[in-house]
Amino acid sequence: MAEQLDEIDLKLLSELETDADRPNVELARVIGLSPAATFNRVRRLKESGIVSRITARIDPAAAGFPLQVYVAVTLARHDDAAHKRFATAVQEMPDVLSADWVTGETDALLWVVARDVAQLQRVLLLLSSRGGAQRVMTLLRLEELKPRAPLPLADGAEATPRRRSGVSRRGR
Repeated sequence: MAEQLDEIDLKLLSELETDADRPNVELARVIGLSPAATFNRVRRLKESGIVSRITARIDPAAAGFPLQVYVAVTLARHDDAAHKRFATAVQEMPDVLSADWVTGETDALLWVVARDVAQLQRVLLLLSSRGGAQRVMTLLRLEELKPRAPLPLADGAEATPRRRSGVSRRGR
């Protein structure tokens, strides 16, 4: 069950998603709370699991990984042992930045980075040999279309125009 968040929590989460690197004093000023109250709220959000971690986003290309590939994997077998073997193989591969089980024609979707084609080939080979992949389809990421956006925590309030109470649309 999702924890109840008030307006201050929502504003705090929005600010943290925008820039989590700022000092607590500055965050408190933006939110409109004391530094102690802001610190306690952030701590509560972390302890509840709503804020799972605070990290830096590193540009893979700027860090020397020009190849960024989405890899759709279909497993040869669909039993617990095969899923565990694949999950273990993926966890042990530092080139796989993220991986998710998905529904549809494929079983898992991975985001993989590589310095060159030879490194990418090694990753794909490991997925097939150690991971038990029957089918591996790669999709080369050409360009970021939209960076990861903050969660729409405001419950869509800004996106949905609301009618004023007591005023009919016909009367305007």
